[in-house]
Formats: sequence, structure tokens, C-alpha cells
Amino acid sequence: MPDPQHHDSKTAPHKPHPPKPADEETAAVASLDTAGGAMEPSAVPASAQSGKIPGGAESLARRIFTGSGMVSVLAVLLALILGGLLIALTDKQVGTTATYLLARPSDFFSALWSAATRSYVALFQGSVFNPRGSGLAGQVAPLMETLTIATPLITAGLGVAIAFRAGLFNIGAQGQIIVAGILAAWAGFALHLPPGLHLLLVLVAGIAGGAFWGGLVGYLKARTGAHEVIITIMFNYIALYFLQYLLNTPAFQRPGETNPISPILDPSAVYPQIFGTQYRLHLGFLLAIATTVFVWWLLARSTVGFEFRAVGANPKAAQTAGINVSRSTVLVMAIAGGLAGMAGVAQVAGTEKVLTDGVAATYGFDAITVALLGRSTPWGTFAAGLLFGAFRAGAVQMQIQTGTPIDIVLVVQSLIVLFIAAPPLVRAVFGLNPRRKKAARSARSTTAATTGGAA
Repeated sequence: MPDPQHHDSKTAPHKPHPPKPADEETAAVASLDTAGGAMEPSAVPASAQSGKIPGGAESLARRIFTGSGMVSVLAVLLALILGGLLIALTDKQVGTTATYLLARPSDFFSALWSAATRSYVALFQGSVFNPRGSGLAGQVAPLMETLTIATPLITAGLGVAIAFRAGLFNIGAQGQIIVAGILAAWAGFALHLPPGLHLLLVLVAGIAGGAFWGGLVGYLKARTGAHEVIITIMFNYIALYFLQYLLNTPAFQRPGETNPISPILDPSAVYPQIFGTQYRLHLGFLLAIATTVFVWWLLARSTVGFEFRAVGANPKAAQTAGINVSRSTVLVMAIAGGLAGMAGVAQVAGTEKVLTDGVAATYGFDAITVALLGRSTPWGTFAAGLLFGAFRAGAVQMQIQTGTPIDIVLVVQSLIVLFIAAPPLVRAVFGLNPRRKKAARSARSTTAATTGGAA
């Protein structure tokens, strides 16, 4: 009599295993999308970045209005609301109507709304479109200025973002911009070459300078284990003081000048202006768009980009899988420095056309905020750079029209950073509960899997 415990493999009933829930699969795939385990996964899953998108193509709107992308949008909205309240509370008319708030509350709330909206309308007119401008050229002039200011923010932000994706915190964009500006400016005023070739040499010199300064940080971290935050902070000061020294030497100081300023770059060494001399917008903005496409391809479609994300997710696991972590660290910091170096080139060869000790301004530090707001994704960083460029361009017009201090814009930017760093706070303010939605999706997936198995 056959043993009931032993069945033939051909006749034994096979119980199908229920498929893995979609949320577990998504969580496993998205694990490569964190920066060293210290950052929340970005809005784009790692599987989508490597070219394999479960369940079909994901639309841009879906990425924006779900997950961390929605948190970024709401963080900006919340910062604008609080900034508007701050503007209104410092307005004289609001203070006057507050003295008889209980008698006529409508006056108070009307003044509150008027103060906030007037300031933001002025901000919009100074950064996007001014209907009172002379002709179409004058009306779109604010937009041209926004794009000009956003150019170095975009490229420097991409340099910070790509380091984030590899688990590195690149605070050295400021120093990388300075070193790039030094080499690009020197190649622009000291060498005299034919048009085209001269500008190409300026661009290459700037990118090489930034890549060297960033790659040196990566090399020190890979060889000694020193923390990149400390190294980049020190390198920022080294670059700044080195620039100040050079601008007081005969090789860099303009003849006949006592101020620390370099000679003007040759006309063949500067970026051509896209829409003529009436605007400051130059070729650097088009290069910023091309750079954004390149970074997207590097992270989403290349083997090197996959290695960067793998090292950022878990360096030990990446090394076990055969990835050279030290090489990736040096390479990603060199690329990050080269991207920040493009911001330095945009400053000396595009906007200023000279080298001063303020060549980097605060672009290197603002780039950190831009990368955080963009969730360390290329196109998110691009959009964040445009937003911060609009803030900078419109703040002056806002102060002229309404008397609102420019510092209010800095407060709004700081609030954006605060809310980006605290997603649970943003979700709580707007009543979002991702855990409840995730549990509901998991329950639906389990039910569908059970029904399919029974069928």
C-alpha cells in the first residue's frame, strides 16, 4: 500500500504561491534610491531610473502628485502661505486695522489679504511677466532675468544632487565654483584664441577646475575615510582665500586698479547672448538644460549611474556585489565638482565677464537647497533652480513696489528647507496619511492575489 506521505511529483497537487504584494516589490526596488540610508527615497523608484518600470510607463503628473514629489509641492505652498502671513503682519495697514479688530474684523482681514497678495503679485511681475513693461520685450524681461539667475543654480544643484544619490553630502559646491571661475577667467583674459575655440577652452578649463576640486575631496574620503562634509567646508575656505590672494597679484589684478578685480574676458571667451544684448540670458542656460538631460541619462540609463545609486543605498552590499566603492566615490565627486564648475563658468563667461572675490556669491550654498527641494532628481533640481531663480529675480521688484524687505524671500527659502526636511509635518498640516493609503493598497493587492490563486 503506497505511503500517503510520498506522492509522485507528476501527480502531486501543486499549490500556487500567492504573488508578492506590489508594495513589497516596490519597496525592495526603491531601496537603491536612498542616499546612504540617511535620505528618504525620491519620487522616482530605482527601477524606473534603470529603465524597467513595473506596470508600464509612469507619467510625470503621477510622479509629481504622489509620494515625495507631492511633499515638495506642498512644502513650497506651505512656505508661501507662512511667508504671506509674515508679510501681512509686518504691514502698517494691517497693524492699524488690528487696533479695532473686534469692531470691524472685515477691515483687518481685507488688509491682511491685500498686503500678502500685493507682495506676491509684485514678486511675480519681477520674475515672470510684467504687464506694465514697454512692449513684449519689456514684459518678458523679468522671465529672462529669472532664467539667467537660475542657470548657475541648476548646474550647481545638479552637482549636489548627484552626490546625494551616491550617499555623499557635497557642501563644497561653493569652492568648486570658485576654482572653476579662477581657471575659466584666466583662460578667458590671459589667452587670445579664435572664437569658438576660445570659448570651448574656457568651458573645459572651468569644468576641469571644478572636477579637480571635487575629485580631490572624493580621493581623500576614499583613501583616508575622512568625512566629506568636513573636507568640503575646509576646501571652500581654501578656495575663497586663494581667490582673494590671486586677485591682488599682477597675474590676475586688472592693470591700473586697486580693487580686487580681474581684466575683462575677451569677447571670444564669453557666452553669446541668446536673445541679443537687451537681455542677460546667455548660452549657459541652454547648456544647463543639456546638462540636466545628461545627468538624467547618467543616473537612469548608465551602468555608472546604477553603481552610484547602489553605493548610495548600501556601500557594503555594493562592494560585495563587485562594485569598486572607492572608485565610485572619487568619480561621483569629480562629476559633482565638474557640474558645479559649470556654474562658475556661467558666472565669469556669461553674467559678469570678469572675476571678483564674489564670483560664487551664495550659489554654492543655495545649490544644497535646490537639490533638496528637487529630491535629488535631475528634473526636480532643474525645476527647483527655476523657482529659486524667480525668488531672486522678483525680490528686488517686490521691495520696490511694496516696500517688503528682500529678506522675506530668504525666510520663504528657509521655510522650504525646513518643510522639505520634515515630510511628516507637511503631511500632518495637509491631512495626508500615507500609511493608511499604503495599507489600503496592500489589502487590495492581497485580495486580488488570493482571488487569482483561487481561480
